[in-house]
Amino acid sequence: MPAQRAPLPSGVRRRRLVLGLVGCLLALAAVLVLSLMVGANALPPSDVWHALWHYSPDDQASLIVVNSRLPRTLVGLLAGVALGLAGTVMQGLTRNPLADPGLLGVNAGASLAVVLGIAVFGVTSAAGYVPFAFVGAALASVAVYSVASLGREGATPVKLALAGAAVSAALGSLVTAVLLTDAQALDQLRFWEVGALAGRDMDVVRQVAVPIAVGAVVALALGRALNGLALGEDVARALGQRIGLVRVVAAVAIVLLCGSATAAAGPIAFVGLIVPHAARRVVGTDYRWILVFSAVFAPTLLVACDVIGRVVAYPGELQVGIVTAVVGAPLFIALVRRRGGVSL
Repeated sequence: MPAQRAPLPSGVRRRRLVLGLVGCLLALAAVLVLSLMVGANALPPSDVWHALWHYSPDDQASLIVVNSRLPRTLVGLLAGVALGLAGTVMQGLTRNPLADPGLLGVNAGASLAVVLGIAVFGVTSAAGYVPFAFVGAALASVAVYSVASLGREGATPVKLALAGAAVSAALGSLVTAVLLTDAQALDQLRFWEVGALAGRDMDVVRQVAVPIAVGAVVALALGRALNGLALGEDVARALGQRIGLVRVVAAVAIVLLCGSATAAAGPIAFVGLIVPHAARRVVGTDYRWILVFSAVFAPTLLVACDVIGRVVAYPGELQVGIVTAVVGAPLFIALVRRRGGVSL
């Protein structure tokens, strides 16, 4: 039997994690720069730099970078951070390794609200979708949590999953009913529902920046509590944790993060699912580090997929939701095969 490797001293492990985090931040910065450079009109770094710091409405490079690529890059950054943190908190809270924004009805609630905004209020712009999608995602999450909280045991992981599936199915049927009676709503929803960063402007960035920032701070503060929940609720209570309070705070973070990300970029698959598993492979089981690395991995993956979508279909482009599904599915399968399953 091979000898087991001795665990690293805490100081050495911490230094390695910090160095790994710095490397990940550098990779994220490189992807963000590529996002500003790559497109139908490729630009060199010097032109991007000049456009950012010396904007001129008469300069074509300035118009491309500042008016088009910068907003979609910032939306990708914010939505990626939100999805990575939300997926991690969801998986830790529900102890379900397959939890993602679809679990708590977020996507279904946002979709129904956007459909109603298009069909009833005549909303036509991406910025106009944001408040509807955010409110719909929040109300759906509250409904799921309220249904799961019924009974003596409260909102257990199994009840949350079942309530999320039931609410998502009900809201999905309402979306279908509206779309069958309104062809214009169907045409407009198709682009939003596939998940996209293109066509977003700085109004979208301003609308979602604050709720994502607040949700990120709350999520990062939940690391110690999620570590306790990973040991089981009885152990967490024995350690002095207030399980009910943790669930409420986590639910608030999830609503802020998922609602904002879905509102800004549409329902994007696999990012919130796969990123927490990738972070665990790097840092282990400590949720304090998993949350931090997920907040860096997720925007790197999302913005990189957006850049790939601009290249593979040149001179057109594939929407980022399609690319994340194509890239994320084999990555998730590879993780499952290497681990012999998924776990928390």
